[in-house]
Amino acid sequence: MAIDPDLTGFVREHVPSVWALELLLLLKRTPERCWSAAELVRELRASASLVSEILQRLQRSGLAAPEPDGWRYAPANAVLEQLCGELEVTYKARPVAVINLIARPVDPLQSLADAFKF
Repeated sequence: MAIDPDLTGFVREHVPSVWALELLLLLKRTPERCWSAAELVRELRASASLVSEILQRLQRSGLAAPEPDGWRYAPANAVLEQLCGELEVTYKARPVAVINLIARPVDPLQSLADAFKF
């Protein structure tokens, strides 16, 4: 069973690594919580520079927002919220498929075809 094309596009555009996936889902699981960068580093057992880089990318993607005390899950619109929910469900059900999607290089011809989808 293939992963939904919209979810595939979302992952390819906004989730560049398993680290980013784990960080995004951690924020999503606790939307009311404001996480400091140090807490995220500790929770993910990642480097501070990696966590910082991922947080900046999630902010640019409209998925996380900085707060005075740290970072919070903050999808910019309902579509992003829905795709994050689908990602969470799919990752729980089929983690290897999602990891393979992240790790697989993008097919240049598919990327060109996807550029013309509306």
